[in-house]
Amino acid sequence: MLTLDDRLVDLSLVELLHNADTVRSVEGATPGEKVAVLEFLIAICYASGTYPKSAAQWPAWVDQKDALRPAAEWLAQRPGKEVWDLFHPVEPLGQNALLAPFLDEHGAGPAQLVIERVGDYNQFFDHHHLEHPSLLPVAQAFRAMLTQHVYGPAGRARISGKETLGATITNLAATRLGTRIRVLALGVSLGETLRLNLAPVSGPPGELNRTWTAGQERRGFKAKPSGRPVTGPADLHSYLGRSILLRPTRAGDHVDRVLLGAGELLALTDEHLQDAVYAKRADGTSRPLWASATRAVWRQAHALYAAVAEARSEAGGNDGGTLYQRLALFPAEDVAPEPGQQPARRIDLWTVGLVAKQTTAIAWVDGTFPFAPGLEARLYLASYRGSDIAEFVAAALSKAAYAAWTVAYPNPKPADKTNQIARFDARGQHWAATRESFDLLMEETTLGVNVQASLHEYAATVATAARRFLTECLDSLPRNSQGAKARAAALRRFEDELATSKAPAELRGETS
Repeated sequence: MLTLDDRLVDLSLVELLHNADTVRSVEGATPGEKVAVLEFLIAICYASGTYPKSAAQWPAWVDQKDALRPAAEWLAQRPGKEVWDLFHPVEPLGQNALLAPFLDEHGAGPAQLVIERVGDYNQFFDHHHLEHPSLLPVAQAFRAMLTQHVYGPAGRARISGKETLGATITNLAATRLGTRIRVLALGVSLGETLRLNLAPVSGPPGELNRTWTAGQERRGFKAKPSGRPVTGPADLHSYLGRSILLRPTRAGDHVDRVLLGAGELLALTDEHLQDAVYAKRADGTSRPLWASATRAVWRQAHALYAAVAEARSEAGGNDGGTLYQRLALFPAEDVAPEPGQQPARRIDLWTVGLVAKQTTAIAWVDGTFPFAPGLEARLYLASYRGSDIAEFVAAALSKAAYAAWTVAYPNPKPADKTNQIARFDARGQHWAATRESFDLLMEETTLGVNVQASLHEYAATVATAARRFLTECLDSLPRNSQGAKARAAALRRFEDELATSKAPAELRGETS
């Protein structure tokens, strides 16, 4: 599905690329599905040779309307030369036809194709729900298949290796984006979005992974292989992270059975992580920013702006080697926007990740952060200070909960401590509510509002809301002397924390 002038419409891939500048965006049932569709379109563009020829050309190329028409023309010429049939017996699109002899006996219901419906990806557990024969429309099955290739979690596939293609077909590796946050630059149209995320290519663009049984030689399943080298960006963005085969109904409009096993492994380098933002782990090492159930992406949004700011200030020149270096190639506006005015160029940085607990997919997380060339320093300051303020208020809430606990439970059992403190801990409500205030802070910064003024207003809003959440948590205390003392101790500790010299200046009403 596509968004066109606020209407949802269906277009073929050729029509989509041909009219990309009149289409607002692609739609997906989940953020991950939308990313997967964009990845597939990006792969087609690279395979067709539709990408900027140099970093110097990139900014102007992004603004070139109809620059994706060559990709549409290339795709239109494929029928007759290649097979683009989802149910072709030898070259099924995006699938592994070698699974065909085993599909009827060893396949499962279509639910196995949809990441959110599988449950634990150690699928040798009791997974009776995967046998349910409820049909999946073909368009949904195609998008779900693309999402599996890109985001499928690690685990053990339901398929029998001994009775099919080999022992290691059961070893589901986490797919390319399954363990990190993907960052995409979003423009005002689908065409601009694709151009923003297409980079110059130093070597060959590589081969589109149209099907398992054609093109380059792929892994077998007798033993675990090493990751194969990436042949180019078309290969990277279309790699087949799962061995999948779909069975259509007789009418051909639905899928009624699925067989799913391990797919390709890639040997990735920094060249293949051009959108990655690195964050420190608890052990001091760094890794690409990952999705977390307890730490929302917006709390580290400043890393996105820092990456652009660093690229703009590089003394040795900017080779456009990362998404952030390319964004820094856009000339900064000479004059910042007047308060309330949109900047001359507005881009959104969209972050998407899949939270998984071991082998179980938990939730999709995503966030959209505004960007305008030349404003990255302001945006960095706003996002860094905004995150710092929220973190400090959360710590104050935690200490306030502890203060209430020490009075309310003078003789606690050690095993009960965690649950007892949680009774007074308002951090969950605080983090859920602060996201909206943070988004407003970033939007105001993009619209030219004074950063310090916005930060003071943001700090006051966050502190006031946190105080209310804490008070609501303390309402469960008994209406007696001990309860009153616990309530007073918690509120006093919270206020003392916000007034300490260690608190961010904005919380103390000062200028940082």
